[in-house]
This record gives sequence, C-alpha cells and structure tokens, in this order.
Amino acid sequence: MGAIFSRLFSRLWGSKEVRILILGLDGAGKTTILYRFQIGEVVTTIPTVGFNVETVTYKNIKFQVWDLGGQTSIRPYWRCYYANTDAIIYVVDSQDRDRVGTSKEELVAMLEEEELRDAALLVLANKQDMEGAMSHTEVSDALGLTSLRNRTWTIYKCSAKTGEGLTEALDWLVNVVSGGKK
Repeated sequence: MGAIFSRLFSRLWGSKEVRILILGLDGAGKTTILYRFQIGEVVTTIPTVGFNVETVTYKNIKFQVWDLGGQTSIRPYWRCYYANTDAIIYVVDSQDRDRVGTSKEELVAMLEEEELRDAALLVLANKQDMEGAMSHTEVSDALGLTSLRNRTWTIYKCSAKTGEGLTEALDWLVNVVSGGKK
C-alpha cells in the first residue's frame, strides 16, 4: 500500500531536476566527489578527459551532475556546458597552495559569464584530511569569495576520501535549489 502512495505522490509532485556543473583544476577531486555522492564510496579514478555525467538523487531532488575535466587544455571548453546550469560545485585542492591563484582566475572568469549569472556556487575545500591543507577560511580568502556580490554561495571543508563535509554541502545545495534560505 505504501508503494502505491509513493508512486502517486511522485507522479503528482515528482522530484525536482537540477543541472549542476562540478568544476575545478585537475587533481582537485571532482570525479571522486561525484562518485562519493552517487554511490557513497571512494572509487579509483583516472584524470577526466572530456566529461562524466551522472544522476545523483538526494532528498527527492535529481541532480544531473556534469563533471568536466580540469586540465589546462580542457578549461576553455567549460563554457560550452554553462547553459541552463542551476548550481556550480567548485572543487579546490586545499593542499595545492601553488595553484590556488590559478584556481581563483578560473573561478572569477567563470562567474563573469552571463549564462551562470543566476547559478548558486558551492565551493568544496577538498583534501582536508591531508597534512598541510589550507583551512576552508584560507581557501575562501585565496579565492576572494567574500567579494562576491549578487551570488548565492558558500564554502565547505571536505574530504572526498573520508566523506567529511559532503552531506552538509549537499544539504545546503538542496536548500538553495529548493528555494529555501540562501
């Protein structure tokens, strides 16, 4: 009987579908985070050449997540995927102090694009489980996040390897895309 009601309610209200881009420099942990979201565990990944697209369902919201490769030669093609994007998950390797400036340049350029004007921004300061990682406050400062105006954004410290912070980050994203508190 419960299954009948469940199907009826999902037909009446359905689950909301949301388009998400997961971006960041190569080696930041984007693909590992994507599969952690999807199957709940760490899988062995190789550098993404091109993209991965997966559906992640969380709290009655279907996220269509586009994981785009972060190599220097691929980044100019990110803009081909900007249309109809509801939110961006921007992943930063918190241990990669040498490239945080490059990460900021890519983020700033992306956020200036008209097609992403209304997209929410979730920054994940990844690899917090590693010694010498920048705190999420240091990452926020390095990316200049506090200067963002007219954009819904937040930053979470996380570890794709341990799963720390990922549930809280997804909860924030669900709240934002559902029209809740920003």
